[in-house]
Amino acid sequence: MPLNISRIDTSDPGAPEQIAALRAKLAPEGNVVSEAGRRKTVEVFGEPLSPVQVVERICREVKARGLPALLDYTAKLDGKQLSAGELRVSSEELAAAHAAAAPEFLRTVQRIRERILKFQQAILHKDVWIDTEHGGYLAQRYRPLRRVGVCVPGGAAAYPSTVLMTVVPAQAAGVEQIAIVAPPTPFGSYNQDLLATCHELGVTEVYRIGGAQAVAALAYGVKDKASLNGSTVVDSLRIPPLAPPFEGGGLLLERVDKIVGPGNLFVALAKKYVFGDVDIDSIAGPSEVIVIADETTHAGYAAADLIAQAEHAPGSAILITWDGQLIDAVAADLDKQLAALNRGELARQSLESFGALIRVRDEDEAVRLANELATEHLHLASANAERLADKIRYAGAMFIGPYSPVPLGDYAAGPSHVLPTGATARYASGLSANDFLRSNSVIHFTQQGLEEIADDVLAMANKEGLTGHARSVEIRLESPA
Repeated sequence: MPLNISRIDTSDPGAPEQIAALRAKLAPEGNVVSEAGRRKTVEVFGEPLSPVQVVERICREVKARGLPALLDYTAKLDGKQLSAGELRVSSEELAAAHAAAAPEFLRTVQRIRERILKFQQAILHKDVWIDTEHGGYLAQRYRPLRRVGVCVPGGAAAYPSTVLMTVVPAQAAGVEQIAIVAPPTPFGSYNQDLLATCHELGVTEVYRIGGAQAVAALAYGVKDKASLNGSTVVDSLRIPPLAPPFEGGGLLLERVDKIVGPGNLFVALAKKYVFGDVDIDSIAGPSEVIVIADETTHAGYAAADLIAQAEHAPGSAILITWDGQLIDAVAADLDKQLAALNRGELARQSLESFGALIRVRDEDEAVRLANELATEHLHLASANAERLADKIRYAGAMFIGPYSPVPLGDYAAGPSHVLPTGATARYASGLSANDFLRSNSVIHFTQQGLEEIADDVLAMANKEGLTGHARSVEIRLESPA
């Protein structure tokens, strides 16, 4: 049966509505649940909650009840009965996975790590120092976060690449502690290649938890059943944002400062829920690609590029071109390639649900539409790709020319593959080492420097009626130290 992918011609009157509907599909609101998901929700919660309601309930319970809630949801949602002692992957398990890994796989991990590290260190923010008059100075300092949490998916496939693309940028920034959470599945925290990758990178904290409950555990921390300061059993504490993390014994999982990494809708919504208690990288939706092509583009390449993102299932894949013949050629090649792939049926479902072949009037309209959609991955596969790149304002990552397919960025090039989706590239950027830094300004003035700008400070303070501010300057003018 031929692929039933949407075809849109921007010269048709109904094209704006079709494109608007496509955009709506790419920006999940978190209120849509499949029939299977609805049945699971009723089974666990006793009522057909929306994903947003599910996430809010899970996060509240993990924050309030700690370990019992975490173990309960792991059993109910992941089907895995674990004890407190089994939640963290032991150092022996990590070492054994590394010892059993194929040497060539480990060499691949090492080569990719070197590429990522080289790129991430090159773009790292540096301290800025500006001397001022009269012997003072101004500075901007960058310091790494102390502790971060990384979400690694593990539902339909194993992703050691996500470990590399999140952990190595954090290490490039100088983060001291990295805690990885992955669901207790054969593709998640029981996957030997994933564990071997963690060990190779020096990650010692890996936890067998996934979904919203894992995000909540990272955000709030989890106590085990040891006593705290001589009190009775404590499973979780509600700690104000500026309080130190769980002091005393009995700590199972220490809360983090920032949570990064991809995941399903429930992970994305949980990250949104805990933001403010911790920082997050982004609220990511399904993977996306837009390919801008012309008559010089290889139809087989373009079809393969669309399938590569569609096979994430869900995954969005859109071709934009001003060449009508190319659309027919790509459609034919999609059918041929899908039939030969292991995940071809999954990719077909994504292409039919979230894909489109769009014919535009010219390259200017192609650029306008690409900026409007603000996609995660933008592959410029036309003859004048470099010139088009200068016109692109919004994209998570750009891939230029026929020999720069998106999988290069997904796996090995150097920039992280954790990128903004759902048109959030309008304001968000891909994950990098700089996201693991926080900065603060430093101001040092001498007496002469203060006297130089005192009039400006006093004028503004008095204008705003903040006489205490003014007085803190005036007293120094009257009585120098």
